[in-house]
Amino acid sequence: MSHLFSPIKLGPLDLPNRIVIAPMCQYSAQDGFPTDWHMIHLGHLALSGAAMLILEATAVTEEGRISPDDLGLWSDEHAAALEPIVAAIRRYAPIKVAIQLSHAGRKASSEVPWKGGANIPVGHERGWQTVAPSGVPHSEGETVPLALDAAGLQRVKEGFVAAARRADALGLDAIEIHGAHGYLLHQFLSPLSNRREDEYGGSLENRMRFPLEVFAAIRAAVSAEMVVGMRISATDWVDGGWDPEQSVVLARELEQLGCQFIHVSSGGLSPQQQIALSPGYQIEFAARIRQEVAMPVIGVGLITDPRHAEEIVAQGQADMVALARAILYDPRWPWHAAAELGATVTAPPQYWRSQPREYKQLFGDTRLGQR
Repeated sequence: MSHLFSPIKLGPLDLPNRIVIAPMCQYSAQDGFPTDWHMIHLGHLALSGAAMLILEATAVTEEGRISPDDLGLWSDEHAAALEPIVAAIRRYAPIKVAIQLSHAGRKASSEVPWKGGANIPVGHERGWQTVAPSGVPHSEGETVPLALDAAGLQRVKEGFVAAARRADALGLDAIEIHGAHGYLLHQFLSPLSNRREDEYGGSLENRMRFPLEVFAAIRAAVSAEMVVGMRISATDWVDGGWDPEQSVVLARELEQLGCQFIHVSSGGLSPQQQIALSPGYQIEFAARIRQEVAMPVIGVGLITDPRHAEEIVAQGQADMVALARAILYDPRWPWHAAAELGATVTAPPQYWRSQPREYKQLFGDTRLGQR
């Protein structure tokens, strides 16, 4: 039996396999509202056969967007605009749907990647003033962020909570809090970006304080059925920055607060990062954290080969694997992985006739009437 296609539980969620579609920004929203692109993009990924789809980084406040074209959930109107997309997925796909809630902090007010991705200055029509733990820009020459004061911290926390409640009301299955890739919560964690001298800076305990407060506030605000986890960067890949040992401490603290999964990525905080890319280059960090916690650990990072994904789960390096670019390139990656590993996958009946003759059991017993 394939380990990759064995069932797993995330809190109360029953998942039929260990494949997650990682959140991927599309930079295609209008004033935070989803467009037809989101219906098309998310709709076809929902039919992939993966167990869970995580919607892209979704800003909890307007200034928390990475770019002016990011998705948002800072108002009830934004939730209402997202509802038809969620409803369509629910109608036609058995996949579980999560959302990644995010605040970009000092990395906000950036141009979309295909226009260079550079910081947009405050005076530009598409730019705005960014905020962060400290007045330290991401790169030299970029907008100097305003250091969040007590009122600012409360406003951001309330933004996360309100967005989480909207996600809960939408009937989503899980929330992933974005604490990775150099965005606001990661900025609090790393000593490279957090130069505060109050209770939110300095020691590891202090630097973890605000991310843990945000997690605890969200967990308390949503229903018991809502699964809540966090994505982290396990290392900054910069000397003197956030590192795997600190990540282990954070993971333990999150678990004590009721965290139900941790999604382990890396980098994104500093342009000085030095990363040696190779297939599964971040899996060692997931494996390290998995040794220390009981909650499921999701591994991610250049996982493109089904047998590599199978090996990761079989060897206990991670409980699940997340795909990003690989599933954009091949939206039926789970189908092809199941065929290669001798497993079955759920497909909509409209697609059953596509089953190749040599893989007659790929879609399982169609008499069961899978959606």
